[in-house]
Amino acid sequence: MKRVVAVETPGWGETLPSTSDSFVALYEESYADMARLAFLMMGSHEGAHDIVQDSFVKLHGAWDRAENPRAYLRRIVVNECTTYHRRRFRHLRVQPMLVADDSLHEQPDEISDALAALAPRQRAAIVLRYWHDCSENEIAEILDCRPGTVGSLIHRGLEALRQVIEV
Repeated sequence: MKRVVAVETPGWGETLPSTSDSFVALYEESYADMARLAFLMMGSHEGAHDIVQDSFVKLHGAWDRAENPRAYLRRIVVNECTTYHRRRFRHLRVQPMLVADDSLHEQPDEISDALAALAPRQRAAIVLRYWHDCSENEIAEILDCRPGTVGSLIHRGLEALRQVIEV
């Protein structure tokens, strides 16, 4: 049951509903976890925090419709990271000399470099499985595919990681 409290807006004289306690609790419980997920998918701390903040804003807009808010939030984060990579790839392809690489400011990290070499769906499947402890069914729901596809994505992603690490 959600509690809505009227808050007086200074200077405007109108009342607005405040954010529900359950949304605030979800934010406090999940922020660090979602930031870690976004960082592993993106390789950038600043970008990861931006993605997570935007994801919470989107979740807040759909709060009444979300049956499982934590799973819905995780899916928003994964989709936002995928969209980021798609836009970045498109931008690099069109204007390669004008794009600044924001990962230059990060500390060198071998696992992040290896993950960056994977296709976005493989990266998402591996990060969700091994760093976020999601089951294949949960990953399938997040990536909007079948559980068998998740197994294939993980298998091929791990094979690609082995090739990158062994080289």
